[in-house]
Amino acid sequence: MSDSRTSLPANSNEGAGPTATMILDQLRARTPARILTGRAGASYRTATYLELRADHAAARDAVNAELDLDADLGADFVTEWGLFEVPTLASTRAEFLLRPELGRSLDPSARPAVAALCPAGADIQIAIADGLSAAAVRVQVPLLLPRIAAETSARGWRLGRPFFVRHGRVGVLNDIGEWLDPAVVVLLIGERPGLATAESLSAYMAFRPRAGHDDSRRNLISNIHARGVGPGEAAARIVRLAGEMIRQQASGVGVKEDWPPAAIASARPDTPGIGS
Repeated sequence: MSDSRTSLPANSNEGAGPTATMILDQLRARTPARILTGRAGASYRTATYLELRADHAAARDAVNAELDLDADLGADFVTEWGLFEVPTLASTRAEFLLRPELGRSLDPSARPAVAALCPAGADIQIAIADGLSAAAVRVQVPLLLPRIAAETSARGWRLGRPFFVRHGRVGVLNDIGEWLDPAVVVLLIGERPGLATAESLSAYMAFRPRAGHDDSRRNLISNIHARGVGPGEAAARIVRLAGEMIRQQASGVGVKEDWPPAAIASARPDTPGIGS
């Protein structure tokens, strides 16, 4: 059966002038998706195929990798922020992947240490979880955490001591709320990687989360990575949304993010420092 769909010739730039080439390059630069890649006969070109294989391998590595706090985030960063590790009920990476429910609960044996190290009743409590991408945590957290802290300080809020949850899933928000009673919990967690990037981070947020709360009581800012939401924009959005949660004394489906285009434009330049 013939295929009537239009496709690029084997060499997409063959017979095209400089203007056409520039247009194609500009289109490709606007998205991480593989568009207008051309073909070799009925197949991908070799370069495209190898890129797909490499990105798939990076995604698999991100899912299976364990995070080493000192090696991946830097010993100086860990010391500066006083990061410490809290386990979930998933004792191994394999168990975490095979039994998602175990990653939604903190190990009760860690509660005394968390209570001793983290002041209760903070305005914002940040936790970091490896989730499904240790690579996302390694790349994004050192850029994002200082910006959130600066935005929080500018509002005069109390920021709890951040900590790392190994083998954590979104549901640990509930235990953090139960244990420390902060106004807002922010969980920075590695997203399930795809072929576009293995370094995308999400910020799940909840107002006074408690046992039994589900996703309807949570808010999400996702796609935090180099070609998505940059760290400056993400930090500003996280703190702005936290402020709305505190104002409404709620989170989830009843709280909508108010983020005007002008604010997005001003937050996009992600040079070091807030608002720079």
